[in-house]
Amino acid sequence: MIFPVVAYGHPILKKVAEDISPDYPGLKDFIADMWNTMYQSDGVGLAAPQVNCSIRVIVIDASPFAEKYPEAKGFKRVFINAKIYKNEGEEFSFNEGCLSFPGLHEDILRKPVVYMKYYDENFQEHDERFEGVPARIVQHEYDHIEGIVFVDRIPSLKKMLLKRKLTDISKGNVEVTYKMLFPAIKKGRK
Repeated sequence: MIFPVVAYGHPILKKVAEDISPDYPGLKDFIADMWNTMYQSDGVGLAAPQVNCSIRVIVIDASPFAEKYPEAKGFKRVFINAKIYKNEGEEFSFNEGCLSFPGLHEDILRKPVVYMKYYDENFQEHDERFEGVPARIVQHEYDHIEGIVFVDRIPSLKKMLLKRKLTDISKGNVEVTYKMLFPAIKKGRK
């Protein structure tokens, strides 16, 4: 199944997602559908709130960045109940996009190293350090399960300048090649 991606303005994107247990109903199928949705949308990461489900599940495949950033090669993971407990290094700017914000790309400051505890799709516990582009993607998707969207990380003045574009996204007044759920029109759109 391909889920519609929730667009900016939907309240689920501002909600802190809930932890789940290994017996969460239909988890394996849900994760498979998240992968399918992410690939269909040409994304490198997707968090459950972006498909209108407020649980702490993230899928990431950084391989599209592998040619330019070697650390992204083979970086494909499922993160369940993730908790970032430490960031380090000097913040650096990187141009980010987001499936919930079609057509919008902004320079975002983030730290280059992140430490996170999480469970994989088999509920095996991990405690890992990520750096470079994988750390960047991890932090972006982690923000989604914390109720934070990437435009929350840009300066207020810049965000004010984007207000019209953000309104257009929430109303579905954007070109998009994948299914989306636009909050201002209350129905999915291809």
